[in-house]
Amino acid sequence: MGYTVFIIYNNMKKSQPAGRQGFTLIEILIAIAIIAILTAIGIVSYGSVNRRARDAKRFGDIEQIRSALEMYRSDKGYYPAVNTSGFDSAANLNDALNTSGGYIPVIPADPQNTVHSYYYAASNLDGVSGNYYGYCLCSYLETQETTTSSCADTLPAACKYGVRNP
Repeated sequence: MGYTVFIIYNNMKKSQPAGRQGFTLIEILIAIAIIAILTAIGIVSYGSVNRRARDAKRFGDIEQIRSALEMYRSDKGYYPAVNTSGFDSAANLNDALNTSGGYIPVIPADPQNTVHSYYYAASNLDGVSGNYYGYCLCSYLETQETTTSSCADTLPAACKYGVRNP
């Protein structure tokens, strides 16, 4: 019985091509290097795509807040008197736009809300009526190095994108 096993092992060994019993060290190293390069490219691309997606959400959120502010002004004739002494969190608009008017279900939070926030400042105070007829909204952007803003006010250091009316 032990002899039969020996014959089968010998027959298997003889059926392999002569001189070729596996991959060489160079072939294995080249395969590992190719896999490492493809993995590195994928990781870098994934991070870039995530940053662009968060910035796209920021643009959309700013436009959503802006739309709610315009509906508020259409109804009341002026913008909410919130953050009148300068920029502060846009979350302070919640009472004016959500609770009392239903212009927006909830003030959006930045995709990285533990790090960044949206900012709002009321502007263009009418000295007679005490109402505000302008505003500036701003946000941080990850993919933009320089500040792009239509705001007349100086943006907070955390902002790289701002919109205003008028």
